[in-house]
Amino acid sequence: MALLQPGQPVRRGLQWVAGLYSLVTRLRLWCYRHGWFSMTRLPCRVVSVGNLTVGGTGKTPVVILLAQWLLAKGRRVAILSRGYKRTSTALHLLVSSGSELLAGPSESGDEPFLIAQRCPRAIVAVGADRVALGRWVLGQYPLDCIVLDDGFQHVALQRDVDLVLLDATDAAGLDALLPAGRLREPLSGLDRANAIIITRAEVPQDVDAIRNRLREAIPSPLPVIEVVFKPVLFVSISGEEQEPVGWGLKRKAWLVSGIGNSPSFRRSAESIGVEIMGESAFEDHHHYTPSEIEHIRQAMLSIGSEIVLTTEKDGGKLALFLTPSDPWWMLRVEAEVVHGEEQLRALLGLPRSEKGRPLEARA
Repeated sequence: MALLQPGQPVRRGLQWVAGLYSLVTRLRLWCYRHGWFSMTRLPCRVVSVGNLTVGGTGKTPVVILLAQWLLAKGRRVAILSRGYKRTSTALHLLVSSGSELLAGPSESGDEPFLIAQRCPRAIVAVGADRVALGRWVLGQYPLDCIVLDDGFQHVALQRDVDLVLLDATDAAGLDALLPAGRLREPLSGLDRANAIIITRAEVPQDVDAIRNRLREAIPSPLPVIEVVFKPVLFVSISGEEQEPVGWGLKRKAWLVSGIGNSPSFRRSAESIGVEIMGESAFEDHHHYTPSEIEHIRQAMLSIGSEIVLTTEKDGGKLALFLTPSDPWWMLRVEAEVVHGEEQLRALLGLPRSEKGRPLEARA
């Protein structure tokens, strides 16, 4: 009789639960497809940006990029988010009116607050029920387009464009369903998407691994767009200073992050020459405490760090604990489409970019 390896009973148990989870997920989607559960269409264009896996694939910078593209072409845009781990218990919360911020990062959730900061002309609202939230926002503002942040599994709301993000550095995340793996639903769910966006697409071998998985999982090919996240700026948390990325070269820093993919933040800092002296990595959407901040202050001083470097998502929450003399900085990262930009613009109903047009058409 074969002996069980350490951890094998636990793994088998997780696989059994994952099988049950898969059955429930497929049944739910079947009910929507066959009209057992109702789907609602809102009177404006709806674009969903979502995940197939749990964790940080980079939705927030992609949502910001798409919203900025739409706003630049004169579209009236609202961004709807769940507002995960927000402290406000309001059924619907307006984070930004498109002209002013109306809620902080704790009330609204760190991601909606960052989106509102980076897209100041967009309406930003949070609520668990995206159908009800969309109706509530449309009752107050005329809109051309709604962007759903993390909306792929919210199938009760019909959408015109479904974009699904897959992380090129996390091919293993596609191996198994929760709780045995990181998939929220089976890979076959990708047949609902209009396009796949492969994020962190710097390494061709990583991208090829994801593309191979897609060919195995879905019979009909989908447009595949590739995106990288580029550090573009250092922004002071306590003041209004900004510095170019070259400022960080050989600068000694203690890293702080509470995001879904802390290693990606570390790689971003390393890519611009920051000398990492130490790191405090917390769980995604972490709520910081004064004692944690003081511990980080002491750690950075004892090891000789010049600055504390964090993400923009964390910066809004950390600002409440800092003094003007604290050398704490955020690293701004922006999404850049390196393959498939014209396909993505076409899906959004936008004209071709200037860099994609023939020279004689730009005159």
